[in-house]
Amino acid sequence: MRKLFFTLAAMSLLAASSYATALENHETYVSVSTYEMNENNETLSSFCKAIVKGDLKMVQQLIDLGEDINQKSLGKTPAMYAARYNKVEILTLLIENGADLSMRSSKERYTAKKFAELSNAKESLMLLEKSSK
Repeated sequence: MRKLFFTLAAMSLLAASSYATALENHETYVSVSTYEMNENNETLSSFCKAIVKGDLKMVQQLIDLGEDINQKSLGKTPAMYAARYNKVEILTLLIENGADLSMRSSKERYTAKKFAELSNAKESLMLLEKSSK
């Protein structure tokens, strides 16, 4: 009976320490978004962060200040981020200001349209299809 008790106690301690380790790793993972940093510790540009967050006013201000609307950040253009996250108003603004929709991402070689398809961003996809005609 003692062996059973000690075995169960040891298993409980092991499970508790494994849970604590997993919790620590999860907290570390959550603090660094995969869309804000790549393997070279390069971070997502402020312009693309504003797009991902859907901050239309900030995106407009940055364009007015001369932000390059075709400059890639982490291998993707601003239009790709807008399409992927279904930010239709921002995508419209980018298109109106001359975004090059034929550009491809550095890693996957996808266009903004392909990112919209993969993300099931139906409104962005409709806008991109309409813009390509």
